Amino acid sequence: MDKTFSGILVAGALLASVPWLGLPAFYESFLYLICHWVILAMSWNILSGYSGYFSFGHGVFFGVGMYTTAGLAGKLDWPFLATLPLAALLPAVLGVLLGAVVFRVKAVRGELFALLTLAVTFVVATIIINTPIDGGPGVYLMSVGVPKLGPSQPSSMYLMVLIVAIATALIAYKVQQSKLGVGLFAIHDDEDVAEVMGVPTYKYKLVAFAVSSALAGLAGGIHALFVQYVTVGETFNITVPLTVVLMSCLGGSRHWAGPAVGAVLITSMLYFFTAGNNPVLGKAVVGVVLIVVILFMPNGVMGYFMKRRAQAAARRSREIEQSLGSALHGGLPPESGAAAAPRPEAGQEVQVLLQTRGLSKAFKGVQALSDVDLQVHKGEILGLLGPNGSGKSTFINVVSGHYAATGGTYAFEGRELAGMAAHQIAQSGIARTYQIPRPFMHMTVLENVIMSAMFGGAAMSREQATEEAMRCLEFTGLKHKAESLPDDLNLHQRKFLELARALAARPRLVLLDEVLSGMTPSEIDEAIVLIRRIRDQGATIVFVEHVMRAVMALCDRVAVLNHGKLLAVGPAKQVMSDPQVVSAYLGKPHA
Repeated sequence: MDKTFSGILVAGALLASVPWLGLPAFYESFLYLICHWVILAMSWNILSGYSGYFSFGHGVFFGVGMYTTAGLAGKLDWPFLATLPLAALLPAVLGVLLGAVVFRVKAVRGELFALLTLAVTFVVATIIINTPIDGGPGVYLMSVGVPKLGPSQPSSMYLMVLIVAIATALIAYKVQQSKLGVGLFAIHDDEDVAEVMGVPTYKYKLVAFAVSSALAGLAGGIHALFVQYVTVGETFNITVPLTVVLMSCLGGSRHWAGPAVGAVLITSMLYFFTAGNNPVLGKAVVGVVLIVVILFMPNGVMGYFMKRRAQAAARRSREIEQSLGSALHGGLPPESGAAAAPRPEAGQEVQVLLQTRGLSKAFKGVQALSDVDLQVHKGEILGLLGPNGSGKSTFINVVSGHYAATGGTYAFEGRELAGMAAHQIAQSGIARTYQIPRPFMHMTVLENVIMSAMFGGAAMSREQATEEAMRCLEFTGLKHKAESLPDDLNLHQRKFLELARALAARPRLVLLDEVLSGMTPSEIDEAIVLIRRIRDQGATIVFVEHVMRAVMALCDRVAVLNHGKLLAVGPAKQVMSDPQVVSAYLGKPHA
């Protein structure tokens, strides 16, 4: 059991002793409200903070939980505790049903998702008030017995909500530390890249939505008994979602404890001013505090400290870089020039690793790929060449699952990939880089590579992934940048981070999309050495590049595309002298 997990349990045990300290009942009511908002804020954060799917509909799950308990206990005379499992289950089912629809539509992200969840709140409220669930007058729970957990009724309510708050904190922490949490944070930064690197984004979002909704519903079920009178107007309003958003923003949504910090601060301020007969002033103070935080600590209180730690790590890495100087540059052993890669012997039997048949991709009438038949042999470096717009990057995007093919088939190790989700393709043993580096900007360099090792073809545990990530960072010369954020890397280092992420998945096929673009000649020499070493470790490489000296030095064969069609395939010198290839690059001569 790690220290944080133990600390949460110890804090819970200490707070559970409050009812036996002889304090006025005021403290129990105050602590109840803090725990109540901690549950709502932390549960909201599991979906919206971790994955970035900003929800204004958290109140609907809270409200469904309240009305589940109110209806079963207040109208049907169920024992209160027997209603709580359903108070969690029904919101979870609602969240999964909603997510099953909206998460399939790529356009429903950001503000559209927020507005959609808000609209669902009003739809559910309208249904409840116009059906026997409520019918208009509300539901009373004054006759419902409170389970005796403490010496008094208020203390029993406090202990119930404390148990759920501690459970919520443990869940939020464990989710953040788990494979699910790593995947959700990747979705937050770049969902498309996360999917291509092996994260089952649809599944993970549904799981996060279900957990978030269930915890909110459980808080609603307990709160129904606390208020003893449930109405649609008081339950399904904008207060709950706005308050939890403010609490999470104040505390910091990138850290599991951030929403809890925000909940304690805001609830304490509001309660202090309300007790002093200045509730309006309290809201004004909260607003001022939030403005200050947004201006000076945009990532919240916990985010501020996380950023300070990352900045300290960046300073240390710069000091290491300056002290070691050129000995550290690139992290690669010296190797003279860019010697030609060994070519396969003539007549040698080859094994086909990737094969495309009639592969096509069209974008609203623009034919980016047209009936491409191509074989990639195991153990080779295949250069994929062509003028700009010829379909090279589209080929990589289709093979990696970033785009769905509009025609043809393609198979990897004899397994048909057409129609498979991008994360399934990644898990089958294919990894790629991007022409313009797309790291997860809120993750450290080490976390970027760990994520690939956990979700790629290797599917490692967190401990194994960490070891593999450090090995890949050392291999690419980025070990001293492990705790830095991608913002602290230059273009050369970001390109090598792309390589490290691809290697961490232990792929059998690596797709390199213009990995040398933007590099200086000396950096290109380092990259050539590194790519050759990657092949020597057993990987097969498809190499999209315009730097011809690198192509000639590395590639066993080259394939040339033009206007989406395959012009020629074969040894580099032979293909580059092909009249069609010369015409595609230089144009046709005119009299």
